[in-house]
Amino acid sequence: MAEPVTDLDRPAPAPSSPTPPAGPRTAGPWLLGLAASAVLLLLAGRYGYHRDELYFLLCGRHLDWGYVDQGPLVPALARLADTVAPGNLVVLRTPSALLGGAAVVLVAAIAREVGAGRAAQLFAAFLAATAGIVLAGGHLLSTTTVDLLVWLVATWCAVRMLRTGDTRWAFGIGLALGVGLLNKLLPGLLGIGLLAGVAIAGPRRLLRDRWVLAGAAVAALFAVPYLAWQAAHGFPQLSVAASIAGGDSSYSGRLDAAVLQLMIISPYATPIWVAGLVALLRRPAWAAYRALGWAWLVVFALVLLVGGKGYYDAPLLLVLTAAGAVVTVDWAARRGAPLRRALLAVGAAVTLAGSAVLLLPTLPAQRLPGFVVDVNYDAGETIGWPAFADSMAAVHRALPPAEQARAVLLTGNYGEAGALARYGPARGLPRAYSGHNSMTRFGRPPDGADVVIAVGWERPDQLRTWFTEVTEAGRVDQRVAVDNDENGLPIFVCRGMPRPWSQIWDTEVRHAS
Repeated sequence: MAEPVTDLDRPAPAPSSPTPPAGPRTAGPWLLGLAASAVLLLLAGRYGYHRDELYFLLCGRHLDWGYVDQGPLVPALARLADTVAPGNLVVLRTPSALLGGAAVVLVAAIAREVGAGRAAQLFAAFLAATAGIVLAGGHLLSTTTVDLLVWLVATWCAVRMLRTGDTRWAFGIGLALGVGLLNKLLPGLLGIGLLAGVAIAGPRRLLRDRWVLAGAAVAALFAVPYLAWQAAHGFPQLSVAASIAGGDSSYSGRLDAAVLQLMIISPYATPIWVAGLVALLRRPAWAAYRALGWAWLVVFALVLLVGGKGYYDAPLLLVLTAAGAVVTVDWAARRGAPLRRALLAVGAAVTLAGSAVLLLPTLPAQRLPGFVVDVNYDAGETIGWPAFADSMAAVHRALPPAEQARAVLLTGNYGEAGALARYGPARGLPRAYSGHNSMTRFGRPPDGADVVIAVGWERPDQLRTWFTEVTEAGRVDQRVAVDNDENGLPIFVCRGMPRPWSQIWDTEVRHAS
């Protein structure tokens, strides 16, 4: 007797019109991608290290299969760059510059897969090349930049699979997600979104396809080392996630996450990606791609639900932008085309100028306007670290010689500790310690260290629970009028410890964000 046929065994309903073929090949997006990488490389040495880059360099000195807040991939890249060219910002940031250019090409390639002509592909590449997530991420060595490329590669493979019906592309999806899982766990969110999109919009037969299952197995295999490290250390990533959900980190908070959707590609691109989302969900010729629209809806809902950072779903916004570029170019060719094209051209010019000023280090650091830091928080975090170390050194030199010899440094966050590790030795400073994220595992002060120069606390209240004497001894002066997290912070000299470091380090000093 024949077995009953279930819904999962039936092929997805055919769309009302056939799926359009891929658009023509064109060199334009490749040229824009190369231009984006070239600009990023030319500006890579401007300003200075970002706090996260200083942290990655420290993590690279303690290579492992995992860290409190990330996998091993970016620390390994930082270690490699600093071994090849110690202290060279351009070499450190070269991978991100290349990844940024590759992201531009991939966005255009996704547009091509859904049928974009040459003009629409070039427009999609332009929108990516001026996107905040591409330019700001491409300027810094960052886990976000790696995530961006991983998500775009996986999504391009998914679009190829949905267009051609060749499920072998699912193996490419799994391989891309697997490499991404050596960086962070966020690619798992994309995997959930794609599976949910297919479950909602079809073709549901993919959920049982052997190549899809093989791709999922490959991704899971790559995740094993990092997940094993997390399990062995009590899943500290959960504490980081809870802190982010509580709003204790940049770009976190549900309201900020919602607002960031309108900004992170560009305000100019917002109506374009919205049009792309609507078209993916409603255009009959794109019925095969509806899972992509649902994937973003599911991922963004999960980001809001768990209180994640607002840029977590940004790569999928670029996918919607690729679809929206096709819709927009079609719109610009209709009645009133000259006026519509003029409107697009003016918006593009304003976007290009704004991206150059707000997202890239084109203005002098000494005269950086406050509105730049208001829009691009990370710009302020790349300015003033040598002067920060100078401020700490001034306090250290003012100590009596006996106290100088036994003093240690304590910082509130990993960026401050990383800056002192980079610039402190040349200034005669002792070792810096911090309880922030993985810094806790890189060592604690010896129990006899009872003279501490502490920075990273606005008020001395917390310090007074650890020390009998806490005195403000100076202020951080970065010698530029930039509003970042360190400029103007008090520097405290702390003496006397009723309890040794071994008793308070893991229970009170350690913190995550």
